Amino acid sequence: MNNIVQKIHCPNCGSEAERHYISDSQLTRTQCPTCDYLMINCTRTGKVIEAYAPGIHVNLRQQLSADIK
Repeated sequence: MNNIVQKIHCPNCGSEAERHYISDSQLTRTQCPTCDYLMINCTRTGKVIEAYAPGIHVNLRQQLSADIK
């Protein structure tokens, strides 16, 4: 069990966050205590297992589509 913790900037708010590489379960967990961002990925495949990002709304896709036109 060799877990690694990295200090990173939160991809949601930019505050200091942590990325945990959990070797025994092959997961990567990124979490921010400031904005409550959470992203859990399979380290091997990169697939998202769980995600929570307050402030990123479901209608973001609509906004991005409108910006492209």
